[in-house]
Amino acid sequence: MKKQHESNRTQTAMALQVGQTFPLTIKRLGINGEGVGYFKRGVVFVQGALPGEEVVAEATKVHPKFAEAKVKKIRKKSGDRVNPPCPVYDQCGGCQLQHLSYEGQLKEKRDIVRQAFERYLGNETVKLDIRETIGMEDPWSYRNKSQFQTGIRNGKVIAGLYGLNSHNLIDIPVCIVQHPECNKVTDEIKKMLDELNISIYDEKKRRGSVRTIMVRVGFQSGEVQVVIVTATRELPKKDQLIDLIQQKLPQVKSVVQNVNDQETSLVFGEKSIHLSGENVIKETLGDLSYELSARTFFQLNPIQTVKLYDEAKKAASLTGKENVVDAYCGVGTIGLWLSDEAKEVRGMDVIKESIKDARMNAKRHGKTNTHFETGKAENVLPTWINKGWKPDVLVVDPPRSGCDEQLLATIVKAKPKTVVYVSCNPSTLAKDYQRLSKLYKIQYIQPVDMFPQTSHVEAVVKLMLK
Repeated sequence: MKKQHESNRTQTAMALQVGQTFPLTIKRLGINGEGVGYFKRGVVFVQGALPGEEVVAEATKVHPKFAEAKVKKIRKKSGDRVNPPCPVYDQCGGCQLQHLSYEGQLKEKRDIVRQAFERYLGNETVKLDIRETIGMEDPWSYRNKSQFQTGIRNGKVIAGLYGLNSHNLIDIPVCIVQHPECNKVTDEIKKMLDELNISIYDEKKRRGSVRTIMVRVGFQSGEVQVVIVTATRELPKKDQLIDLIQQKLPQVKSVVQNVNDQETSLVFGEKSIHLSGENVIKETLGDLSYELSARTFFQLNPIQTVKLYDEAKKAASLTGKENVVDAYCGVGTIGLWLSDEAKEVRGMDVIKESIKDARMNAKRHGKTNTHFETGKAENVLPTWINKGWKPDVLVVDPPRSGCDEQLLATIVKAKPKTVVYVSCNPSTLAKDYQRLSKLYKIQYIQPVDMFPQTSHVEAVVKLMLK
């Protein structure tokens, strides 16, 4: 995405060859966490380089309008450069910014948001109120879910992630951005699979059973859920494995098998089998509690989610008289968060199970001023408007690909006074704003760091009808 935009800035063909070394000054950080510099007006992306650094780079890939390179030598180091604490940081690729101090990360993430708007708004960007990024007190151990692929190395079960741009499985005994309980439980499950000699899936030969170990922990409840993803219908030695989990891991309240027998990069298959304990684990955000089943989407950083949703509430500026729409509502998390201060909240989502969960969550919390419906926002919202129900505030929290074009057209037609856009991708946020900018003005943009040590940044944007 980013590289495509960057390459449009210049028509100069890249004057570089693969393997060539050259001096480069890094101007800023790209959307994927790489350093960005210019060589003879051509854009160069350098993994691991930081803004302000002067490096000797080696070209690894040369495209017609941009090049990719690696650092050979740092001539002038950034004051924000730190030693990454993770031993497999440079191989794994799960985190992109451990070599940048946390203050530096927060500063650069704000700049990534600014850059995204600059591509669409040009010089007008200087007028935008882009606030300082809201960070974490402790930017480690924040993830509530790990999904590690399994493999065999030297006769032992390993679990981890595929390396950066490769199909080499990196063993990760301890991941320092995961909740410690995720690491502990994954490690124990690996030992059990070894002890019971349960077959591990071999992707090349397409043989074996266990593909992935997924562990999710409730930060507030302390409850743990384990999902064993298999390539086979049967989980070998299932009863013995369940016995071991019950003996050694009393914190595990839910054990599920998921069957994924397809040749795919997707982790989960369609079929889930409840093996032991509860079907769900509990989690709490603020005053709201949720039941999470194996495949329920839930924010990965509960601590920052509270801050993100509070920012969405602040941007909505509710007085108790407003009709609120929660588009892409999922299990109703944002809608329920706003419901106490709204007249009525209505949400929609295309996933039937999510709407079922949203209704259940609303009922459990006694939220009588909510209504959740299955369907696309661009189909459901006009129906409500035609029946005389008009939104005053519309909250949208779309996937990384941004809002559906038809939804943007529907927003323009419905003209809610306030739109609160919760974004996980600055590029699609800026692009969507361009479509809404004839009618809406940005009041402010509040970046929130949901994933420290990575290049991802979320933002809450308050849009007011002109």
